[in-house]
Amino acid sequence: MPRAVVTRLPQIAGLACQKDMEHDRTRMAPAVDRETGLRSQLADAYVRSAPGGIRLAYLLTGDRTAAEDLVQEAFVRFVGRLRFLRDPDAFEPYLRRTIVNLSKNHFRRRAVERAYLEREGRRIEDVSTGPDLATSDTLRSALLGLPLRQRTAIVLRYYEDLPDDTIAELLGCRPATVRSLVARGLEALRTTPEVIS
Repeated sequence: MPRAVVTRLPQIAGLACQKDMEHDRTRMAPAVDRETGLRSQLADAYVRSAPGGIRLAYLLTGDRTAAEDLVQEAFVRFVGRLRFLRDPDAFEPYLRRTIVNLSKNHFRRRAVERAYLEREGRRIEDVSTGPDLATSDTLRSALLGLPLRQRTAIVLRYYEDLPDDTIAELLGCRPATVRSLVARGLEALRTTPEVIS
């Protein structure tokens, strides 16, 4: 390749690149102008319609903060449809319908949240009305301090709710012995200082 052609290649490439950039700029200008126009149209629609939308949402919800949030959400949903809006007067009914639908969803969510909180509140109440853990630990410690046969007889009688005959079979003794073991175990528990206090 001749030297003159080689030295002109960067210049030719630079000119081609500059032409492409100008062509891209001319193609992008309407898109940027359209985007700016859409933003301006949205800003105008917001300034014109937001106060009325907030009033409507406030009357539906009774909560100023929720009303503002609903109107914001309605405008966010509208942004994607802005370029398809042929008639600017159609925006007001669209906004009202969107706010009404969003307020319905707001109350549905609140009903679900309230039901969840009520359900969890009952569960917490159930837990709080359960046995006192400190007392339970004290009784458990006192029970573990009993001799094995007395402890076994008490647990089988009061925890497993078994009759004397079945306990006697399990311990390998007579039913009268079971009654004696239970009585002596309960007497020992009644005299344990931790249980008395």
